[in-house]
Amino acid sequence: MSGHGLVLGKFYPFHSGHSHLIRQAQRASDRVTVQVLGASVESIPLEVRADWIRESHPGVRVVAAMDDAPVDFESEAAWDEHMALIGSLLDDPVDTVFSCDAYGGELARRLDARWVRIDEGRRINPVSGTAIRADVAGNWHELAPAVRAWLTARVVVLGAESTGSTTLAAALAERLGTLWVTEYGREHSAIREGGLESPWRSDEFDLIVDRQIALEQRALREVPVPVLVCDTDVLATALWHERYVGTTAARLYEAAAAHRPLLYVLTGDEIPFEQDGMRDGEHIRHGMQQRFRDVLATQDVPWLEVRGDVPTRVEAAASALQELLTEHLSFAVPLEARPLDEQRALQQHARSTSLG
Repeated sequence: MSGHGLVLGKFYPFHSGHSHLIRQAQRASDRVTVQVLGASVESIPLEVRADWIRESHPGVRVVAAMDDAPVDFESEAAWDEHMALIGSLLDDPVDTVFSCDAYGGELARRLDARWVRIDEGRRINPVSGTAIRADVAGNWHELAPAVRAWLTARVVVLGAESTGSTTLAAALAERLGTLWVTEYGREHSAIREGGLESPWRSDEFDLIVDRQIALEQRALREVPVPVLVCDTDVLATALWHERYVGTTAARLYEAAAAHRPLLYVLTGDEIPFEQDGMRDGEHIRHGMQQRFRDVLATQDVPWLEVRGDVPTRVEAAASALQELLTEHLSFAVPLEARPLDEQRALQQHARSTSLG
């Protein structure tokens, strides 16, 4: 064993190649520190990246810091800036530096440590952050469940009773090749004490929200592609609270604002009403549908109302989703991929922002 091992990187995003590197360091070391060094211009929060590693590799020490110094391996001044930060994050001297890339040799020399190069040329794990940022869906299998959950976009299908929301959610998920989350509120309605005839309590809706989000969180880690379809969500639950309790629950609207999907799809109420034994009835459907429209119009998540048969609705929803999903899966250009003049300017901007 080699004592204290060091792995560092941007992990933008964290992938299977990083995991292989960390595992190799763990096998060869008594203890391992992983340093997550991000830049202010990058679009994945630093602590999110650190948490991904903590979950996947609970046996290592993970520390994170912003490193806006230019990435210029020919510059002594740039190396000095990086080393000052790297050194400040260490709790003990380093015995071995583990890396895939060539910079590890110089880093090890400056730390008076040994360098072990892992998977030179990426022959074992032919994956990189650059490749994943360019094609997230195509490299989905290279990402840990926690990374998938963070990157996956949610599409929420909602609507008044008997507007085909569940049918559309299932059909849209099939079209997208992904999973869909069923409506927990419907299950709760069937098992609640007192049945449908018992007056609804406000706290029941908090339970529904908690269970619905738990179902989503489980599915987010299992989706085969970076999109999840949800049949209802917190916002819809807040509207049903108004209907069944008779008052507005500000806490539910606040929860909805903190749990925003990528897109809302409202199913149209032009189709015939069907009573399944659990629905209020045709007499309130159109009024409730209008309430959905009014609330969706006041929030800042994109939404559309779909009408027609199921294939027509699926096509409209999938078309609206495509552009949004492309934008959702785009990343800010990392610092090292920018020209040096731009890197220096960004560093100065980051410094002035932190001071002012």
